[in-house]
Amino acid sequence: MTETTPEAVFTAATTAFSRGDIDGWLARAHDDIVLEFPYAPPGSPTRVEGKQAAGEYLRAVPAQIDFEEVTHLDVHQTVDPDTAIVEWSAKGRIKATGAPYEMAYVVVLTLTDGLMKEYRDYWNPLVLAETLS
Repeated sequence: MTETTPEAVFTAATTAFSRGDIDGWLARAHDDIVLEFPYAPPGSPTRVEGKQAAGEYLRAVPAQIDFEEVTHLDVHQTVDPDTAIVEWSAKGRIKATGAPYEMAYVVVLTLTDGLMKEYRDYWNPLVLAETLS
């Protein structure tokens, strides 16, 4: 892997994830990665620590959602070369029902040694709840 900027790492990781390749996403994650979900619904984790736990958490997503495309991607590099704010949107289908899935996300991403170390993901859990119901 030659990706070293937050934009390149995020893009490669998201491409892998949208194809259901969780190992490809994890290949770009630091062993001590921390995932944070400030708007997680009750009963869902707001923080996941470590690469193994991140893998366990992430593997459930492509089992439920078939991502068809990233519809928007805008990366805002901060003054810290290892940190960026990423606005992105994706669409796809809920596998169990075939219902359409569309979600907008904002991620604050920080790299350490060229790998994702902090991934703070802001998304609207109400959209997912409505789609799954």
